[in-house]
Amino acid sequence: MHTSYTTKRMFLLFPAMVTAFSFAIAVTSDQILADTPLPQVLLILHFSVFLYGLSVGAFGFLGRQYQERSTGYRNYLVTTPSLLPLSFKRTFLGMYLRDAIFYVLLLLGPMALGLSLSVPLTGFRLTSIALLFAATLLTFLLGMSLSFGISTLYVRSPVAFSAAVAGLILLFTAHGLFSVIPLEPLLPGLGFQYAVPPSGSGGVAAAGYAGLAILLIVALVAAAVAFVEDRYESRTSQSEDRLPRLEQRLPLFRRHRILLAKELLDLRRSGTPLKMMFSFVLPLVFLSFTAWFVRNGLAVPVGFNTVFYGAMVGFFGVSLYNWLNNVDNVDYLATLPVTVPQVIKVKLRAFLLLTVGISTGFVVGISVLNQDTRLLWLALPVMLVVSVYMVVVTAYLTGLKTNTFFFNFGIMAKFSAVSILPDVCLTILSFTVDRDLAFSVAGIALVLGSLGIATWVLYRGIDRKWARTEFGE
Repeated sequence: MHTSYTTKRMFLLFPAMVTAFSFAIAVTSDQILADTPLPQVLLILHFSVFLYGLSVGAFGFLGRQYQERSTGYRNYLVTTPSLLPLSFKRTFLGMYLRDAIFYVLLLLGPMALGLSLSVPLTGFRLTSIALLFAATLLTFLLGMSLSFGISTLYVRSPVAFSAAVAGLILLFTAHGLFSVIPLEPLLPGLGFQYAVPPSGSGGVAAAGYAGLAILLIVALVAAAVAFVEDRYESRTSQSEDRLPRLEQRLPLFRRHRILLAKELLDLRRSGTPLKMMFSFVLPLVFLSFTAWFVRNGLAVPVGFNTVFYGAMVGFFGVSLYNWLNNVDNVDYLATLPVTVPQVIKVKLRAFLLLTVGISTGFVVGISVLNQDTRLLWLALPVMLVVSVYMVVVTAYLTGLKTNTFFFNFGIMAKFSAVSILPDVCLTILSFTVDRDLAFSVAGIALVLGSLGIATWVLYRGIDRKWARTEFGE
């Protein structure tokens, strides 16, 4: 399915790119480790892998959507229990195992391969690389299993889902803010990493952390499979006609307001906003914890300030646009007098309505917690401009099929090129705020001005790029 979106050769370029990047990091590791000690590098790596596992394991949310889209000549394997004598629990377990293998071959395997290819230049030991691969695999599977379990819990009880997310945040807060719980039991893959060469000597501690990680993974997957519904049937519900009233509350959007009202109503009907909150807020919470821990727990003098958080919130917002394209199959819109560019622009407006308040609240909240409200006047414009720029870039490159086209190496390379440069520039400039405010503000203003111009050009280009595209293509 993935290779049908691009070509097999282009698809295989993605792990090749990861291998090359890993090799480049390895051969420059002397410079990296001169500024950042190895334990901190490993901490950042494991947090990144854990967050990635969280992001790819939330397919428990999609059970009913898979079932409702099982029409036509193309079907999802996970929906076969509706046609064959199989259980949904078994197929979801198979889906978990398939995704675990898929991402190991796509990311973790190429990462280890790139490190191994650097051995003649770096002198790294193959045993240490193998242990690094094993440790990151445990961390990735823990994140993926946790996300799988929580997402299937949502199908059973949104209240229990909310309680589980709150409990998870509380656990990491107990470590980050109060140092009540050590970090290694929360991320036993990291504990295993610290206990084996080159950081440790192995032994009982390494075996204990590995056993704990495996136990947590198995328990979370077993719970997730238990939470999977035995049958997925379309729910029948009745409600009042809210569309006219919702349309009247959107006078500023003029000719787009009927489509925008429909988009917002579809979101409410599908329960997607809660899923969007989970995929958006949770990574931001972990980002905040990581930044706090590096600065306070490890006493590393890194200038994480409100401007930095404003930029990061803007970049994370792309995940919400992806959710907007996962509410319904839009093929039926081919029978209505609307075009693909019109629907894309409506989704962009819905994105702004949904995210501006949440993003603003998060930046304000994190600035209050960090006692850094003095920079809100600069952080909020950064957050807003970066959010709009990133979502317009995503919409321009991927249209209504964000998940699909991000597996195209060419599109992913373009997205990386136009997103990494402003991200790096804003991050560096945010670190210079306290050293030279005038220089930092001038640099940030220049970057935001450039992003504003690029946003306008790309927004205008959506009509030209997607005008001849049909719904369903």
